[in-house]
Amino acid sequence: MRMSRMFLHTLKEVPQEAEIPSHILMIRSGMLMKVASGIYDYLPLAWRAIRKAEQIVREEMDAAGGQELLMPAITPAELWVESGRWEVMGENMFRLKDRHKRDFGLGMTHEEIITDIVRRSVRSYRELPLILYQIQTKFRDEPRPRGGINRAREFIMKDMYSFHISWEDLDVTYKAMYRAYSNVFLRAGLDFKVVEADSGTMGGDECHEFMLPSESGEDTMFLCGKCGYSANSEMARFHYQKPDDLPPHGDPIVEIDTPGVSTIDDLVKFLKRKPSDFIKCLIYRVDGELVAALVRGDRDLNETKLRKALGAKEVELATPREIEKATGGPLGFSGPVGLKGIKIIADYEIQELRNAAVGANKADTHIINVSFGRDFEVDELAELRQAVEGDCCPRCHEKMTAERGIELGHIFKLGTKYSDSMKATYLDEKGEDHPIIMGCYGIGVTRIISAAIEKGHDKDGIIWPMSLAPYHVVVMPVVSSNEDQASGAEKLYRDLLERGIETVLDDRDLRPGVKFKDADLLGFPIRAMVGERAIEQGGVEIKIRGGEKPEMVPADKAADYIVDYIKKELDRLNGLRTAQEKEEEYVRVG
Repeated sequence: MRMSRMFLHTLKEVPQEAEIPSHILMIRSGMLMKVASGIYDYLPLAWRAIRKAEQIVREEMDAAGGQELLMPAITPAELWVESGRWEVMGENMFRLKDRHKRDFGLGMTHEEIITDIVRRSVRSYRELPLILYQIQTKFRDEPRPRGGINRAREFIMKDMYSFHISWEDLDVTYKAMYRAYSNVFLRAGLDFKVVEADSGTMGGDECHEFMLPSESGEDTMFLCGKCGYSANSEMARFHYQKPDDLPPHGDPIVEIDTPGVSTIDDLVKFLKRKPSDFIKCLIYRVDGELVAALVRGDRDLNETKLRKALGAKEVELATPREIEKATGGPLGFSGPVGLKGIKIIADYEIQELRNAAVGANKADTHIINVSFGRDFEVDELAELRQAVEGDCCPRCHEKMTAERGIELGHIFKLGTKYSDSMKATYLDEKGEDHPIIMGCYGIGVTRIISAAIEKGHDKDGIIWPMSLAPYHVVVMPVVSSNEDQASGAEKLYRDLLERGIETVLDDRDLRPGVKFKDADLLGFPIRAMVGERAIEQGGVEIKIRGGEKPEMVPADKAADYIVDYIKKELDRLNGLRTAQEKEEEYVRVG
């Protein structure tokens, strides 16, 4: 490709709407163009990188026994109703009606469609296990699209589904997918961590996320350096040690007027107490019933833990009207003292509190000197709060660290969630019917690209891993109007193309500095320059992106040097995969 013919429009300035490095650099390098919030045009350079990520994913899924198919993006509501998820997906699903007023949804994920395919096709245990996957555009109406393609409303995803006659058989495939995912991310040059995760609306009993540590990440991982425990913020547990001796109860409770003071921050100033001296009383609708959940004032409640503690399917905050009807007071003034008619569940730490401040269940009023066990009781104690850095590991009790991360992929053991509701069964050797046991495995293909840039960039631009770089080499006559430089660059360019190397010739008649800046911004792994000094020495200056000074290589050896470097770098990435397989780190999921 000649750069003078390339569809390329780079920017010098940082775009206003972009906040994280990958978003900034993909727009500045002319890879993305915004169409609407969370919806982008993928321009030629971005599309080349995406296709390379797709191919890595495809090769590893095929090697693990997957068979590729393609399912429709427009999915009928009937299948979602059958599985019970039509209402559960809520506003996250794009919905539409056809000309006959029938309901459809744009595919967020394809458990319903693939289960329908298998239940109409598979009858015998002899046809299982079966592993099917697709690489396709997905649609999710994110409430706050941000970070470019890191969290978009339209994105490319690989979703794979496996079907089994037993949990033991699912375990085999689950571990194989763990290995395959590790291979994908290692080949893409991404240093990942695997953490326990929550299955959310997907359902199932066990799942793991593959995360790229990054300050730009929206998720938080909790890690134990001693025993290896790792979990995302939704799932992270910790060791709670109840004190041997609780302090005695304090003074009798007193009502205090707190006009217009309803938040913890405002109460801290008004009552001159620490945040840990307060009890948050949050009213939730849990599977249709109202529940009061208590956590300490300086803690955040973890809704995943609340859902699991109550064995619930759906958990959401109650409306202000529901809160006032249940407690007698407005939003911001709820408390456990005298609260009747609804279940109260409290985090373990609440039992330690003495002389706490709580809402009085009436407007502009709080109660102080409240003690657990004397002034109120609860129906249940459970771990409800969000983990924080420094909490003790639930396994070995060492302190955990917290780290930001970007989710790259997610693997689930779905079990029979969909086969039960959609009646996907097989006949065993005795002719008896059984529900098919399922697994699900997703990778954000476009997110691999943004993650690679988050990991590989500097102040000048992108530093691509060789496996994802849109082009491997840019050949550059420093002064394009100089005949000797132009002809030397042209010869190397043609030599590399004949060797099958993805090469760009920067034949633009621009100042050298502009060419150098563009080469760094676009992230070409190798820059081969033919300038005045190179011509004098009969060589080519070769600069590795992110490396030190350029190296002068004889002109007749330059193509061999470049080909050898590319091969070694790709072999290195593939070698990481081999080392990972030998170490068999995936046994952690067993």
